[in-house]
Amino acid sequence: MAVQRTYMAKPGEVQKQWHIVDASDEVLGRLASDIAVVLMGKHRPEYTPHVDCGDFVIVTNVEKIAMTGNKMQDRHYTWYTGHPGLRLESYQDRQSRKPEDLLRHAVRRMLPKNKLARHMLGKLKIYAGPDHPHTAQQPVELARTSKKVSA
Repeated sequence: MAVQRTYMAKPGEVQKQWHIVDASDEVLGRLASDIAVVLMGKHRPEYTPHVDCGDFVIVTNVEKIAMTGNKMQDRHYTWYTGHPGLRLESYQDRQSRKPEDLLRHAVRRMLPKNKLARHMLGKLKIYAGPDHPHTAQQPVELARTSKKVSA
């Protein structure tokens, strides 16, 4: 009887590619989920959970990212400073102060909660403007099916 063997990717044999995404007028959550799939490598047929099979992703124009409804004003980031009380900041304030943080936090929360996620998040390059220093890697436009925000 013939035995079927499941292919398991080895860390050295996975070829990494570079993808680029323009985030202007994109919905934050939909963009983050598409990026997380590429960083994990789930878009590849040779995906292996315990190996970093994902590709590099460059995101430009993050300051123009949007959210549906009134979420930019209504939702807040909270964090504890070590003193009594919490710090509170709306998504809109965070976007004006640190536009890269909105997308980085959204993608980080969609990655697996283990040590491998730190390496996956390291392959995400986020830039507020349209310029990036990764032209030598010849990035390819990321094929996406997500909708853009309607005006």
